[in-house]
Amino acid sequence: MRQVAVSGALLCVLVGCAAPLVDGGSEPTPSGGTAVAAPSGPQGPLGQAAYQGELAKADKSLATSLRALAGAQTAEGLAQAMGDVSKALNTASGKLAALTVEGRLTAVHQLLQDRIGVAAYKLSDPEQAELDARCGGGPYTSQKVQRQLRTDLAPALAALTKLKLAFGRTLPDPGPAPKVVRPESGETVVRRGDAGIGRLSITNGTAKDVVISVVTDGKPPREPHVMTYIRAGKSAAITRIGGPYHLYYKSGADWSSSRRQFAIGCSFLKFDQAFGADKAWKINLRPTVTGNASTSEVEAY
Repeated sequence: MRQVAVSGALLCVLVGCAAPLVDGGSEPTPSGGTAVAAPSGPQGPLGQAAYQGELAKADKSLATSLRALAGAQTAEGLAQAMGDVSKALNTASGKLAALTVEGRLTAVHQLLQDRIGVAAYKLSDPEQAELDARCGGGPYTSQKVQRQLRTDLAPALAALTKLKLAFGRTLPDPGPAPKVVRPESGETVVRRGDAGIGRLSITNGTAKDVVISVVTDGKPPREPHVMTYIRAGKSAAITRIGGPYHLYYKSGADWSSSRRQFAIGCSFLKFDQAFGADKAWKINLRPTVTGNASTSEVEAY
């Protein structure tokens, strides 16, 4: 939420500060008054060089919070950093709003304030980013937030550049977004351990892509025997399963093959029952009140 600084007149009543007029209406002589300092800061309208100096000050004021955003490693750290950057942007916007610039700079000056406001607003509610960071990882999600910040400010930065002015030098540059490759249904993401005779047929009756993890009994979900990708509304079969196992699945969007994680809207579930490798199981992931296989939410893996 943008913060708006409101300045008003300060009225001060000083005892004995108004002496009666004498000798034909001469000016009153204050006694016991308080000296009022002249207003500080640049006096407008600012020209090119003076305005660039103020932009540099605003840039510098953002540096600390932007470094924290670029270095966020956890979901909690990312949420905190986003809130801090939002506050710093609002403060910078308030200081810029107090400036008066030459007529030819007025349009770009207003555009910059507008775009800073947009960026600050989007960063002021980090809940979704925090949720995404829990499944996609703090650093990866932080990079997405940084790219969005640069995108929100881009129109103003481009307009300033045309006038040979600069802002945004402290913005982190995470580089281009990695290409998202959506695997085909039935594509094996991981296979390790001994093969067996077990077989599992799965229909993904949900609206999201899922990744099924066949986890050997006694192993954590991060070390699956087999991991298979199944697109929304599609089916796949997993064969050569060895030994008794548990079944986990995670769903979402924006899959990363290198991290083996979804980055957006993810959830993590585990079937409560265990599965024997000597049977051919058929599972439909579509939720139904008549189903005979319950699931429970688990921590991100």
